Amino acid sequence: MATDDVSPERSLAESANLEELRRRERELADFIENASVGLHWVGADGTILWANQAELDLLGYAREEYIGSKISEFHADRDVISDILRRLMNRETLHNYEARLRCKDGSVRHVLISSNVMWEGEKFVHTRCFTRDITERKRAEDELRESRRQLEELLKREQSARAEAEQANRLKDEFLAVVSHELRTPLTAILGWAHMLRVKRFDEQSTASALETIERNARAQSQLIDDLLDVSRIITGNLRLDVRQVEPGSFIGAAVEALRPAAEAKGVRIQKAMDTGVVSVAGDPARLQQVVWNLLSNAIKFTPRGGKVQVRLERVDSHIELAVSDTGVGIRAEFLPHVFDRFRQADQKTTRHHGGLGLGLAIVRHLVELHGGTVEAASPGEGQGATFVVKLPIVPVYQKETLAGRVHPAAGEEPPAYDCPERLDGLKVLVADDEVDTRELLKVGIGQCGAEVVTAGSAREALAALDETRPDLLISDIGMPGEDGYELIRKVRALPAGRGGKVPAIALTAYARTEDRLRALRAGYQMHVSKPVELAELVAVMASLIGRGDRAE
Repeated sequence: MATDDVSPERSLAESANLEELRRRERELADFIENASVGLHWVGADGTILWANQAELDLLGYAREEYIGSKISEFHADRDVISDILRRLMNRETLHNYEARLRCKDGSVRHVLISSNVMWEGEKFVHTRCFTRDITERKRAEDELRESRRQLEELLKREQSARAEAEQANRLKDEFLAVVSHELRTPLTAILGWAHMLRVKRFDEQSTASALETIERNARAQSQLIDDLLDVSRIITGNLRLDVRQVEPGSFIGAAVEALRPAAEAKGVRIQKAMDTGVVSVAGDPARLQQVVWNLLSNAIKFTPRGGKVQVRLERVDSHIELAVSDTGVGIRAEFLPHVFDRFRQADQKTTRHHGGLGLGLAIVRHLVELHGGTVEAASPGEGQGATFVVKLPIVPVYQKETLAGRVHPAAGEEPPAYDCPERLDGLKVLVADDEVDTRELLKVGIGQCGAEVVTAGSAREALAALDETRPDLLISDIGMPGEDGYELIRKVRALPAGRGGKVPAIALTAYARTEDRLRALRAGYQMHVSKPVELAELVAVMASLIGRGDRAE
């Protein structure tokens, strides 16, 4: 039998190859051991079989503390281990799996783990895991995320502050426009009738009527000024109270009686339900009467004809409750939280149905709080009335008369003529204004200059009168209920010339800002005249406008 002998050359070659293989294995082992990325092997039962120095340095453990331990002991989130093993057993290869590892010093490091399994057939031998530290990156991301959150919060606050500032500025402008309107409106009647009294001799009846109109409008303006001064004193902290012991029935009764004629003229019933066992409160009688007067006046203003206003007073424990309720227009739910705010009105438009500055309820709240009480408003909604409840602490009884409130008398008769600066003979004039006194003043004053004057109390009435009378000139207020003067002139200008679409028009209004004038001119008026205005000036403007404008066919 022949035997193959291994040649010495072949034996030397194999020995050299084996040595080269061992050298490469040592180099690979040294490379892995000293790699900058953490490496570790984990057995099928979760035991750490091997780890390189980078892995040990990352977590701060000695080799004997780490190798041989369960890998779950070093994960900050135990459910991560079960998820990793489940996926590896399904022969998945993990790439950059995010986890948190607990260090020896108690700190936690954020890492990315990439791992696969060494299989021998169907046998799970061990996992080979690469661990990359991303703690600083996570910290930077968290800081960036927090910075963005803070920036977004700052932006939201800045936007909110800007919106509040814009809202406050808008409310201020609207309030100033309303103040101008409300102060100028009575001035129109006052100055107009005063001028007519000065230039002409009136009979006794006409003089009394003119003086009555002047007085009524002067009182209305005085109330507006009083409200403005009260708000100014409240804001600056200069409002002083003459506090004494007062029986509530006295100031409530005085306020009710002062406003009863106004309520009866409007067809609104006032009912009182007074607890006879109520004792006294400490307060300024005049200011407490002002509280009741404002609440009652507000209730009467917003209650339609045939409605009812009830005043109820009762004792509840150590305080009294004064409730003023009505069957009026009610308060919208979104406006209810703002009903006592200064410079806020539910209806800020030029078409608002009710005059005033919207300060009455703000004054009520401040006066009640100065007396140590509270005031609340409630309403089921629009068209369902409203209730205001004032609560004041009780003290021993002391009765004192309080000042009566103001009563607004009805309009009087028209006075005779005055000397006209221009003759308007044969001129047909349509006057649209919701204020009775202003309409009557213009009808008489312009009429005495030879013009035929037709009046209308609303935009709707004015459109009907325009179609019926075909006037040569239209004079309209801007702030009217329902449709304002802007809407009126737009509808007029939409008409054909034969139906009055080109009638010359003057806006005679208490809205006297520059933007109000520009808005009136853009809407279609040829002239904008601010209230109050001298009748002579208005007549001159009318004559000038008719001389330049085209009369309606």
